[in-house]
Amino acid sequence: MAHVLGENAPPKQWMHRRDHKKSQAPLGTRGGEKSCGGVKKLGREKKSLRSWKKGVQDVLTHSSTLVELPQTNPHCDLQFSRAAEEDFEEILSISKDIYGGLDYLPSRYGAWLQDPHRMVILARKQGKVIALQSVCVIDDGQTALVEGLRVAPQERGKGVARVLLKFCSQMVKSRYPSVKVSRLTRDDPLGPRDLQKYQLIAKQGILLFEFQAEKLRQRLADLGSELGTVQMDRPVRLESEELQRLLLNEDVARDILPNGTIVQDWQPFRLLPGNVQMLLQREVDWMADDMLRPTVLSLCSAPFLVPLSLGCHCLTIDIFGRVLEPVQQQVLAHLEHSTHSLTGRVVCQMFLAPPLWELLANFCCGTLGAELVQGYSEQYVVEADLV
Repeated sequence: MAHVLGENAPPKQWMHRRDHKKSQAPLGTRGGEKSCGGVKKLGREKKSLRSWKKGVQDVLTHSSTLVELPQTNPHCDLQFSRAAEEDFEEILSISKDIYGGLDYLPSRYGAWLQDPHRMVILARKQGKVIALQSVCVIDDGQTALVEGLRVAPQERGKGVARVLLKFCSQMVKSRYPSVKVSRLTRDDPLGPRDLQKYQLIAKQGILLFEFQAEKLRQRLADLGSELGTVQMDRPVRLESEELQRLLLNEDVARDILPNGTIVQDWQPFRLLPGNVQMLLQREVDWMADDMLRPTVLSLCSAPFLVPLSLGCHCLTIDIFGRVLEPVQQQVLAHLEHSTHSLTGRVVCQMFLAPPLWELLANFCCGTLGAELVQGYSEQYVVEADLV
């Protein structure tokens, strides 16, 4: 009989604070507003607003132009510019220990600069880079996806993040008038003020564990031998046409995906044709338990190197659905497929329905011999009107 779980969250004994320092961005937070502190509200004098919009237009027209904020702003010493290849080392210098050592930016920076739908904006102070924010336009031009926010350690808590976010919003509004909302993913708990500002789109539990690739491969081989005599339905690996049909299926969106949203490695997308085409072009391993009426759909993004330790890779698995057995089978298949050529330390971040968290934690640690990195936490996809 299939093990289907309800809405209850994991037991409280799994929930505890992470050991990350408060001065660092929470592990995995892609919007990261909380990680950089609050600021006083900006002045709204008409003259300042005109100067601000002119600065936005300058950046849009001249990618290397440095733009100063209006003098009435408390951060009038900040300048903004589009990021360039030569800024990479300076960006790395302000990114140490961010996301608990699982920073994805070093492996994606070049691709981000080449993405025609993305803007990567730097904030400078006295000529030095002190903050970065990226905005990617998705959902067929309707949504601004906020990613990659980071602020230099010595500048955190001074309101730099809020000013940079506002500047990026103005740029998006100038260049993409069709964008109406901004969306981000985060892993720090939502407080009352957050819930007033944002609409919660989706929530997943975060299971973070690590293993040695060579040992896991041997364990998977042993486990395959042990299960060889057991009749089991193998997961179905989805090709382009099958995946496109499933993702644009209203029943799948309603029954499996939270609010009709698919999340791939922290990036949330509505199920629109343009988004589906974008996802099909990415290096992602897609699986389901059935091609016609799936109860579980999962995807594993290509592993990438992270700064946590020399040669360490990060692996991301997003799982949608609440039936335990196909979830476990797809986890095994993803790990086998994605780690066959890896060596050394691998950290896996798995996103799944909160009620499944404890069962999968026991499965990964007990059955697979992995080591739990942190206790229960949650990933939130939130959205707000672009202002």
